[in-house]
Amino acid sequence: MYHGQTTGKGPSHCVQIYQQPPRLLIVHITLPSWADVCSNLCEALQNFFSLACSLVGPSRMSLFSLYMVQNQHECILPFVQVKGNFARLQACISELRLLQREGCFRPQGISLQLAVEDGLQQLKQYSRHVTTGAALTYTSLEITVLTSQPGKEVVKQLEEGLKDTDLVRVRRLQVVEITKGVLGCMDSASPVEEPSSDENSVLGTDIDLQTVDNDVVSMEMFFKAWLHNSGTDQEHVHLLLPSRCLSNISRARDNPMCLKCDLQERLLSPSLLPGTAGGSLRMDDPKGDFSTLYQMASQSSASRYKLQVIKALKSSGVCESLTYGLPFILRPTSCWQLDWDELETNQQHFHALCHSLLKREWLLLAKGEPPSRGHSLREAASTFYVILPSCSATLLVRAVATRELLLPSPFPLLPEDLPADSLRTVESVLDDLELEPTYNPLQVWSHLYPHLSSTFAKPQGQLHPSWESRGLRKAGQLQINRVRARVAPLPMTPAPGRAPKMPAASKASSGVFFPPSTEEEEEMEEEECPSGP
Repeated sequence: MYHGQTTGKGPSHCVQIYQQPPRLLIVHITLPSWADVCSNLCEALQNFFSLACSLVGPSRMSLFSLYMVQNQHECILPFVQVKGNFARLQACISELRLLQREGCFRPQGISLQLAVEDGLQQLKQYSRHVTTGAALTYTSLEITVLTSQPGKEVVKQLEEGLKDTDLVRVRRLQVVEITKGVLGCMDSASPVEEPSSDENSVLGTDIDLQTVDNDVVSMEMFFKAWLHNSGTDQEHVHLLLPSRCLSNISRARDNPMCLKCDLQERLLSPSLLPGTAGGSLRMDDPKGDFSTLYQMASQSSASRYKLQVIKALKSSGVCESLTYGLPFILRPTSCWQLDWDELETNQQHFHALCHSLLKREWLLLAKGEPPSRGHSLREAASTFYVILPSCSATLLVRAVATRELLLPSPFPLLPEDLPADSLRTVESVLDDLELEPTYNPLQVWSHLYPHLSSTFAKPQGQLHPSWESRGLRKAGQLQINRVRARVAPLPMTPAPGRAPKMPAASKASSGVFFPPSTEEEEEMEEEECPSGP
């Protein structure tokens, strides 16, 4: 759990917000496929990290490391803190762009296995050299293998190679196969396919098999999933339905129904990014209701944030001008602490609720009830929400205005008789517009990524203090800057008839660990809560 401070006026206080575990990305793309994937992957990573490093508030990602597996495994970037290290991450992406794109070789069968084991050892050594509080967040690791090979073959290769490896620190092991297709019209915002039951294998931990298209948008959306709160230690929200509300779903009319749900953001608030809030006009301020609810629902607490349904509304009976703030999504919880029967029953009731609301064309009006924070003489103000059903088995929740917030606004009716000349002029202008059936945000871009990247730019002559000058690479004889790996390399098996090339990890002295830089240590100290008031 991450210990951060909420933003807002008044005395600050610590809240416990879920933080993603350290992530290890292993790029397992052989020649000649690398020539087709390189530019898309690098652009997607550049775009993603420009977002992840720019978000204000508590860091959503902790550590990140990247390995490249071609003819051997090579550490391109050792574990670093994501926030505050855009320069390092950008240098890593530049390193990927310079890798050899042409030629052929016979990859070693154990290279992928060694990359996984090397990453685990690297995290273990990193955890020994950080403060006790920070080390608690590095107890598990998520490993993603991005491959151009058939995914099922890579899964079998990992099963065989890692069968004797201790994977107790691996929270998730994921194989993502890059397919040759592209998102022609970019209509889908979710390039990831859910794994089927026969695509999972037991190896102390499940190996998830997914696919992603070989285009920038698909890869970018895949990486953005790392920003979601994917913790399964507890459910986030309890949706409470009155005893007689939708009684056809519940057999027990006398007992209120409690649906246990997980929260998910639909989009990032522009106010969380520098230079995008439009000056003083900050309608989605992080101190607003959405952020408050999301933080409260993400806290480790004996009580959960509750949405108490008050009444049902006709779907056509809510004016769009009365909703405000960012929406968020409710899904059936996947909390591992619930038994399978309770998870299945909860999911069935959730789906039945969506179905019934769609059939009746209803919305729900709910009152937010945050967990109790002790005795207070002041009565807390309530926030109300409208809950909208969806065919995608999710519920969309939006804050809705109350009497105290409403301002008088005149809404005169349109006159019935309009001048014919004005109608013809306006209709002619409208006829010239291109008509689309739906709004697709994937086809609209605001040049946000270049803007965010430019905010990290440093004047020429200033280099990151922890960069090490590297020698000439044999493939291309290019002089580049590389960060030094922080773990002694694992033994490697050279290809027959060829002298072994030392991996990036071996450039460091054997057995020598390079502790986090001063900048990283200061970052970790700032993220921890103060012990005193």
